[in-house]
Amino acid sequence: METQKIKIAVVVLNWNGKAWLEKFLPYLLKYSLEASVFVADNDSTDDSVDFVKNNFPSVKIIINAINGGYAKGYNNALKEIDAEYFVLINSDIEVTEGWLSSIINLMDSDKKIAACQPKLLDYKKRNFFEYAGASGGFIDKLGYPFCRGRIFDDIEKDKGQYNDAIEVFWATGACLFVRASNFNEIGGLDESFFAHQEEIDLCWRLKNSGYKIMVQPNSVVYHVGGGTLNTGSPLKTHLNFRNNLFMLFKNLPT
Repeated sequence: METQKIKIAVVVLNWNGKAWLEKFLPYLLKYSLEASVFVADNDSTDDSVDFVKNNFPSVKIIINAINGGYAKGYNNALKEIDAEYFVLINSDIEVTEGWLSSIINLMDSDKKIAACQPKLLDYKKRNFFEYAGASGGFIDKLGYPFCRGRIFDDIEKDKGQYNDAIEVFWATGACLFVRASNFNEIGGLDESFFAHQEEIDLCWRLKNSGYKIMVQPNSVVYHVGGGTLNTGSPLKTHLNFRNNLFMLFKNLPT
């Protein structure tokens, strides 16, 4: 008997993130009743997998043999899931009521929308946007990514100024809704990125294939940020600069 395709698969990529799972999985399960929730584990050395098995039996677990970072971790895990929509979400995010339906309804209404993000607010300063995606991402002609609500390190207070659902250039990888058929069509995430800016590269490739990227601020999530690599990490700086050059070289016209 053929198994039925899942409509929405919410997939948390985990690497030694027991503390985040303990804190935020209850919200995710409470407000994601219409979805199947997965934890994709990137070869953690803490007891986070056992913790999920013992405390959240409804969560499906996918074990990756190595820690291949964000891109390979998700590519490997998503190959195991047959769904219409993938929701790639960081373990350090608190979701809110209705966070799924407003985005899925928008994407259902237009098959040209390949990816979408919610409004990202700061978990610690809850009336401010969060660095990783705010209310939708853009890129300037020098290749610097910025967002509605965040330019470089300057972060705005959310006063409802970016509450319109519009087409953007990229959607944040911290909470990325993507149509599975489009994700597979362009070959998924670029694994050479390891982590950082791979979602911008993915969105750029989707746009180059004629699809739209949206933000739907009716959906709101709160992001801690820096859950895996903190802002002062030399590796984070290295990956951001290296991957930015990769991305420009790959996606700009000759």
